[in-house]
Amino acid sequence: MNDETTGTQDTPAGSPGDGTGPRPEPLRFYGTTWVNHDNGYAARRIGTAVGSLAAAAVACLVLRFAYQGIQIANVGSFVTLLIIVMFAICSALAFGHTWETFKKRPDPDRQASLRGLLAIGFVGSLLAYFFRSLTEAPGEKLHRQEYEAAVAQHEKRTSRRTRNPSKKRRS
Repeated sequence: MNDETTGTQDTPAGSPGDGTGPRPEPLRFYGTTWVNHDNGYAARRIGTAVGSLAAAAVACLVLRFAYQGIQIANVGSFVTLLIIVMFAICSALAFGHTWETFKKRPDPDRQASLRGLLAIGFVGSLLAYFFRSLTEAPGEKLHRQEYEAAVAQHEKRTSRRTRNPSKKRRS
């Protein structure tokens, strides 16, 4: 049965996703469909890839209008060059930072300090999201590793002994 608010499915009793074990963390746009690649996972990946690429194209169009505004303002070639280099560098740094957040959890303090850079380099973040969507749900590998580790730890904690330890043979 589907939970309409989160898009997740109830899992059968005794499975790692039931109320007694760890639950997978939902991903943006995917919910928990990344666990079993079900409920439209492929369509969601195609949609996020196309959407992020379209958003990057629109963002480049907006930057083009901004560039034309700078040309109309006639602020000089040095300022124009500085603005172009700033957007290029910020986009490259935002791409790298966003790509790394798919592999490991970002430090919240560092994330807060990079907020301005990520806002300026938003095209790089969108492109990182697009390229990651071509292979997996962005962040899926990290979440899968964490979820599988949590399931293994849960199974290890809840597994029962097969023998009576008081009857253990001593060598």
